[in-house]
Amino acid sequence: MKTFLIFLFALTDASSGSHGSWCDVGRGRQGDLNVTIGSRARPARLPSTEVLDLSGNHISVIPTHCFIVNRKLREVLLQKNNISAVEDGTFSQLVFLQKLDLSWNRISTLTEGFSIGLVRLRELQLAHNRLTILDSQSFMHLDGLQRLNLSSNTIHTVQVRAFSSMSTLRQLHLQDNQLSALRNGIFSMLRSLEVLNLAGNRISETEMGIFKPLSSMTLLNLANNQLSTLYFKTFLSIHSYSTHILLEGNPWNCDCDLQRVFRKLRSIQRLFLDDYSNLTCKAPAALLDYRLTEVDTELCMAETVTVLVITVTVLITVLAAILMGERKRKRIRKGKHWTQQGDFSDESDY
Repeated sequence: MKTFLIFLFALTDASSGSHGSWCDVGRGRQGDLNVTIGSRARPARLPSTEVLDLSGNHISVIPTHCFIVNRKLREVLLQKNNISAVEDGTFSQLVFLQKLDLSWNRISTLTEGFSIGLVRLRELQLAHNRLTILDSQSFMHLDGLQRLNLSSNTIHTVQVRAFSSMSTLRQLHLQDNQLSALRNGIFSMLRSLEVLNLAGNRISETEMGIFKPLSSMTLLNLANNQLSTLYFKTFLSIHSYSTHILLEGNPWNCDCDLQRVFRKLRSIQRLFLDDYSNLTCKAPAALLDYRLTEVDTELCMAETVTVLVITVTVLITVLAAILMGERKRKRIRKGKHWTQQGDFSDESDY
């Protein structure tokens, strides 16, 4: 049973005789709320409360002005409905709202007007929706946001200025989406970010400066992506005091270059590879499913042997050339000596 049954609206004025409803709430057979959206009625003022829980209903659309001023309202919970669209300015009157939960709905786009008035919002839940693109207008007015959950959507594109207004954001959850690459600039304004969860995407490449702005980051989760190799400078650019990095579940190409990168990363005191012992090889085929820790001391051995062979070969070639040159010079000097002796013999004959 719902704790709050406080989303009541007048169907019409008693004297008008109208039969339409604007936002109407009733109780189902099991004690759940059933919400229908109409169009003609005038909304009544919400009773005084701080939490409005409308989760687990059949709401499909939230019209503009469905909410009216309630200065004490701090949380609006609308998860597990059938909401496919949020009209511009829907929450504009909720100036003290701190938490908005729209997870487990069918929202596919966010317009600039979606966030109008939510300057005091601290937490926004949008997990398990149908978002595909985050553009520069998606979160325009969320200046005070601290926690943003966008997990389990189908996001494949994040534009450079999508998070530009979020200088106070501390947690960003983007796990279980369809991101394939991380381009410089998309996290450029997130200097307060502490947790960045990117697990369960399709990330196969990251530009070297992507994490440089994240000077407060304590947890970076890149587990279960498509990373096969790493660039040392990508993580060296992280300048936070202490950052824990998760990399398990990626298809690592276990070669000497990868071993060198991890060796360097593990030597940096401010970086912690918490799941290093669980990393497994996808390539080459001879090392399939081997743990990296089992083979990392051997990965550069073949290369070392090759370098030694090449070095020895070069040395032998150089020495051989020197010896041959020396022998040639001796023959030349010896030839000159006999020539001079012959000249002296000819003079003595006279």
